Amino acid sequence: MKTNTSFKSANKRSGGYLLKAKAKKLVVSLARGLLLFGLCFMIIQPMLTRLGTSLMEEKDLYDSTIVLLPRNVTLDNYRIVFDLTTFPKSMINTVWTSLLVSVLQVIACTLVGYGFARYDFPLKKFWFACVVLLIIIPPQTMQTSLYTYFAQFDILGLIKLFTGKSLNLRGSVVPYALMSATCMGLKDGLYIYMLRQYFKGIPKSLEEAAYVDGCNTMHTFVKIMLPDAMPTILSCFLFSFVWQWTDLFYTRNFLTTSTRPLFSTELSTIVSRMSRYFSSDASKPIIVPVGRQQQLISIGVLVCCIPLVILYCFTQRTFVQSIAMSGSKE
Repeated sequence: MKTNTSFKSANKRSGGYLLKAKAKKLVVSLARGLLLFGLCFMIIQPMLTRLGTSLMEEKDLYDSTIVLLPRNVTLDNYRIVFDLTTFPKSMINTVWTSLLVSVLQVIACTLVGYGFARYDFPLKKFWFACVVLLIIIPPQTMQTSLYTYFAQFDILGLIKLFTGKSLNLRGSVVPYALMSATCMGLKDGLYIYMLRQYFKGIPKSLEEAAYVDGCNTMHTFVKIMLPDAMPTILSCFLFSFVWQWTDLFYTRNFLTTSTRPLFSTELSTIVSRMSRYFSSDASKPIIVPVGRQQQLISIGVLVCCIPLVILYCFTQRTFVQSIAMSGSKE
């Protein structure tokens, strides 16, 4: 009661300003809460819809009275998706390939980004412009060149000189490794740019003090620069892992004949296998209803997203910290 009285008297002395300020703050907080709720709902709602659809029997798909919650719950749809793919083998292959590519990309891009930020060398601006072009130009423009190069792989003609023929590297992870290690992989230009901007924001006095103490260039980079850059490096790793996890362009280019299928590739061709799977006679495929096709595709997408959600739950604190640090430096 005393607080209300003091507030009323203070508000009266301020000519109503305190009440207006408090009301304004309440309205802003309410608007912010509604906006955040709306954004979160827009993100979560498709996942909830897919989850609800995945638990429905086929007859529930065509029942107009069912919106989200199934009337007949079943887990048999997940078994069908696993039968249509080589899960869990394809998921393990996806994890392995994504980890390999991400680690190689982060190592290569960190070194290149640090070089652009700290050293002067001939045609530096030209090479950095090439990095920017690597961000802008879509990889589809290089599809034919990549296909030909790795289907007839040779190094300055030496392989063909000694063996009589070039190597066909398609169907293996070697093209992935080579492109990632040479900063020509998926989105490498973006990672170089992010790391270069971060290293430019670190005072040179830190390196100079390390040189005075007797550290060489590599020791300074490993002991001084890398620990501070770990949040940004982890962000690049997460971006690389997620993009590689769902990539189809490079996967179809390099791993179409591979004995190690990836889940994203199998998911993109799952419709072509449904007609034979549901047919009692393998020589006479049937036409699967569109609703059933979309249901099974939704389950595959849901299964594909679950590992990424788990990964984000364990790394979101470092990821947010990296964004905050980048914003404060700018």
